[in-house]
Amino acid sequence: MTSLNDRENFIASYGALFEHSPWVVQRASAMLPLPSLHAGLMKVVHDATPEEQLSLIRAHPELAGKAAVDGTLTDASAAEQASAGLDQLTQEEFDRFHALNHAYAEKFGFPFILCVRLTNKAGILAAMESRLGNDRDTEIATAIEQIGEIVRLRLEHVL
Repeated sequence: MTSLNDRENFIASYGALFEHSPWVVQRASAMLPLPSLHAGLMKVVHDATPEEQLSLIRAHPELAGKAAVDGTLTDASAAEQASAGLDQLTQEEFDRFHALNHAYAEKFGFPFILCVRLTNKAGILAAMESRLGNDRDTEIATAIEQIGEIVRLRLEHVL
């Protein structure tokens, strides 16, 4: 049996892994010890209700969007976006990101999610354009998969 202190330490250590969604780590803490930290966390996400999954997706900022411009990204998101060069866009690139973010949000009702640490500006733009052709269910599944990649890489910095 896991003690309350172990659960509290777990939440304190990993609570920020999921963008503005500490509920994932809080639920995972009830399953301690986890045989695999990443798999256990993602099980919580996959077992969540569709509404909770959408809430998790919607908690992520647009890429090169308003939060990046006004400086309100989480430290992790700011570093991830900077790693892909999204903090150094030309006006033309910024306008393209803005247009694609708008089209994507209009079509799907949530922001485009991609693990940007695994690509660059050109790769992100190509993925945004390509994924606009998908249906909503495919995009929800893809967003959850990409969140898993984001969390996997964030875990490497925490451990």
